[in-house]
This record gives sequence, structure tokens and C-alpha cells, in this order.
Amino acid sequence: MRADATNRRTVRQARPEIDRTYTRERNASQAMTRLLATPPPLAPNILACGTQFTKRWTRDGFRGHAPGMAGHLLGTYYGSAQECTWTLEGRRLADSLRPGTVTLVAEGHDGQWALAGPVSVSHVYLTNQRLQNCAAVLVEGKYVELFDRLAFDDPICAHILSILSDAAVLSDPSAGLLVERAVDLLCTQLLRQHCSVGLPDLAGRGRGGLARWQLKRVTDYMLEHLENPVALEELATLVGLSRYHFCTAFGLAMGRTPHAWLTEQRMTRARRLLSDPDMSISEIAVAVGYATPSAFSASFRRIVGMTPSDFRRVL
Repeated sequence: MRADATNRRTVRQARPEIDRTYTRERNASQAMTRLLATPPPLAPNILACGTQFTKRWTRDGFRGHAPGMAGHLLGTYYGSAQECTWTLEGRRLADSLRPGTVTLVAEGHDGQWALAGPVSVSHVYLTNQRLQNCAAVLVEGKYVELFDRLAFDDPICAHILSILSDAAVLSDPSAGLLVERAVDLLCTQLLRQHCSVGLPDLAGRGRGGLARWQLKRVTDYMLEHLENPVALEELATLVGLSRYHFCTAFGLAMGRTPHAWLTEQRMTRARRLLSDPDMSISEIAVAVGYATPSAFSASFRRIVGMTPSDFRRVL
């Protein structure tokens, strides 16, 4: 039997009183370090809520007990499949870890694991605070608990986790909006498919796009800060919306995400700056919010269709 309907815990509408002694000792990444006897390859991105990501890495086989940890662990897989079992609360889950599937270890859930051999994986260590903040908006403040999953088919979650482990994204400080939005989408998908409270019909809420003054305020702000990282929380606060509602409203108003619009504006400024022969490409990269010339060049080529050097040569 696949890890689906059996992967459930008792539904609770109020915040449960559970033993959180483990939260005083370590966070999820520290728990993984203790379990594996070596630190997982954490990305430099640490969100304000404490959520962390790993790069893609090869995890060795493992057999033994894994204690509960602070926050939720989500993993997806790349390359060859690997057999795995997880025994918890008297239930034994067994499946093949393979691309397109996700494993979800909810906060505080321990168990006995047997991973047959090495597997290519990436993790997201999602704080419970971030998940509950999302639930406060989308399910009217109900406390949610996640189901335990092992190699569960969820291409949407797997794709989001893949984005959050992409080296080009993790090394690009200007991708902050993309990372924040990806984590929001991850939380939304968890609420849709992997939690104790069903997600209501959000399409029926009737929210439109941003008002003209709201649109002007956020676009002006982004244009004034092209050289700096811009967080979704900053933009949403400017117009008095939650981060989730802001992203939806911005998309309705502009036909693209805040990250996509901001990147387009950075490339527009970069094209102007490239006409100045006295500015190096490294200086232009910094002027439009990129920490490295390579990250700038990758974004420029994706948007413009050629490298900054090639663009400059044809001017």
C-alpha cells in the first residue's frame, strides 16, 4: 500500500499541547547534522522565519532511529531511485525514493529508518512558524498538522523543492523575491495536499488586482531599489496586504510575478548602463542588484537572449 491515506494523524482544530523539548536543543539542520554525523550542505539563504535549504547532494544509506526535530523536513530526489522504509507509531511505510516524489517528516515525528543505499536529494527545513503563518491567511487561523509522507507522488512540491535547490537561484542575492514566493507556494501546496485542514476555494474570494496607488507605490519602490535585495514582505507592507494576497493581486495587475517584473526592470537598466564604455560588467552587475557577474550574466542572457558582452559589442 502506498503512503497516502495511512499517512495521517488525528485532526485537531486548536493548537495541540505537544512535547517540544527538542526545539530547545536544535533546529532541523542541526538535527540532520547529528543524525548523519556530518552537516548537510546548507545553502547560504536563511529566511527571516528561519527556514533553510540544502543544495543537491548525495545522501548515503542509513539504518537507525531518527529523533523528532524542530520544524518540518521536506525532501525530493534526483537520478536513480532507492528503496526506503520508515516505521513510526506502529506503522511501516515503504516505497522507492524517485524523482517527482517527496518525503515529509512533520515536526517532532521520529521513527526507525532504513535507506538501502545512496540517493541524490535536496531538503527544505521549513519552520512551523512559516507554515502556520500561511495557514492563518488561507485557512482562517486554524492550526494545521502535516501528514507524514514517504516517496509520495507530488510533482508540484518536487518542482518547488528543485527550484529551491538550484545552484543559480541559491547563489543569486537578487532572487530573494523568487525564493520567498517559492516557499509561499510550497506552504500552499502542503495545505492543499498534505495537512489536517482542507484548503477552501480561494478562487471564490473575489480579490482583484492592486489599486492604482498600490501599484505605483510598489513599482516605484522596486525601481528605487534595483541595486538592493527586495523582500516580498517589504512590498506587501507598503500596500497593507499579506504577502500571499499581495502576490496574487500583483499578478492580476501586471500579468507576472513581482520577481519577474523586478528582473525585467533590472535588465532594462543594465541595457542602458552597457552603453557606457567606462563601466565594467562587474560594476553594472552590482548596480542592478547582482552580487556576481556570473549571476548577472545568466539572468541577462535569459531575459535578453545574449550575454552582456555580446550585447555591448552590437551597440
